[in-house]
Amino acid sequence: MRSWIIKALVSISLLLASQLTYAVDIQPNTLYPQVELDTSMGTIVVELDRTRSPITVDNFLTYVVKGHYDNTLFHRVIADFVVQGGGLDLNKQERPTDKSIVNESGNGLSNLTGTIAMAREAEPHTATSQFYFNVVDNEKLDPSSRRWGYTVFGEVTSGMEVLQAMSLVPTEFNTQIEWPDFPVQDIVLKKATLLPRN
Repeated sequence: MRSWIIKALVSISLLLASQLTYAVDIQPNTLYPQVELDTSMGTIVVELDRTRSPITVDNFLTYVVKGHYDNTLFHRVIADFVVQGGGLDLNKQERPTDKSIVNESGNGLSNLTGTIAMAREAEPHTATSQFYFNVVDNEKLDPSSRRWGYTVFGEVTSGMEVLQAMSLVPTEFNTQIEWPDFPVQDIVLKKATLLPRN
């Protein structure tokens, strides 16, 4: 029963992805696009998997090409768990987002060390722009027969040492936005760039 549901969701996801109009060039025919993240602590390169997460990859790349991630903060850092960003500007204000997307967590990809995945609220289909990196194996974030998981859509190919260093920075409860696990010193995503096709 579960495999039938997963296959149906994948089919729907592919259909929706094929109907998207590309107002910006997000390399729609590239199955494994790469994005370079230039941060204040070093450079990270991720390879995305459009074959498993077409809607999620298109969503992420649209934000990349529009410049949404440029000059944003990594605002949630938990050692031995995740490094999260993609939502706050340098003034710690949330950036406007597009509509939320379909949860593709049943795609067979797991929240393992070095993968990139979509952050969301408690409801399953609420991911918009925020993403996180798994700095340890976090299979508990994968879907199960009773709950939705968090969609993995790529992996780090370069700069894992940068992510590990980020995960160890001191954090605090930020009183301005009332969020825990906020880096004491800002970690800035200076620019996200969709790399040319191989």
